[in-house]
Amino acid sequence: MHRVKVRVAEDALDANATIASANRADFDRAEVAVVNLMSAPGAGKTTLLERVLGDGATIGDGVRVGVLEGDVQGSLDADRLAHLHVPVVQLDTGSGFGGECHLDANMVRSALPLLALDDLDLLIVENVGNLVCPAEFRIGEDARIMVSSVAEGEDKPLKYPLMFRTCELVIVNKVDLLPHVDFDFDKFLYHLHAVNPGVAHLEVSARTGEGVDALRTWLARIPERLGAPA
Repeated sequence: MHRVKVRVAEDALDANATIASANRADFDRAEVAVVNLMSAPGAGKTTLLERVLGDGATIGDGVRVGVLEGDVQGSLDADRLAHLHVPVVQLDTGSGFGGECHLDANMVRSALPLLALDDLDLLIVENVGNLVCPAEFRIGEDARIMVSSVAEGEDKPLKYPLMFRTCELVIVNKVDLLPHVDFDFDKFLYHLHAVNPGVAHLEVSARTGEGVDALRTWLARIPERLGAPA
């Protein structure tokens, strides 16, 4: 029985990898760079996107951005982004996908017909808030960003190492709360680099806007890979 369960898990991940490759091929044909934005619930992903995409700000030199919003149920986060004049598509895992706590490649593929990829340079996929499952499933992305808030504590890289190990950028959000929470920044960075040596990180407050310009700059550089040999 144990071996059967392992085989099923391996089959699921193999199937996901195949579909992720198909997604990536479609993204490449449309010359769209894709970011998988992950975090625990409440870490501030949506507020961060509001900051990055709002206030009349632009990413880079006219980079056209769209958002694929992943949730278990409802459209609250997508509704918050809809007024920012960027294309937003809602993807609920509770609608035909069993209420999964993550987005996988097949779910993302189901949403591709709703995304005008030819009109985008950068697609940001806001994954379902979860510190375990999203790390297991590639969706065809170019880069992964992990958002971790200071309210969660400095031990999260050690408790959920795969989430932090698979990212190209870690955002430490809600730094405006540092005077009010028990968070040791040096310990967090020590734990972070223990599981993902040398990974880039940004210190950000989605509430005040601190560090958001640096994130816009980081995002603007992702589409530069377009046209480069594979």
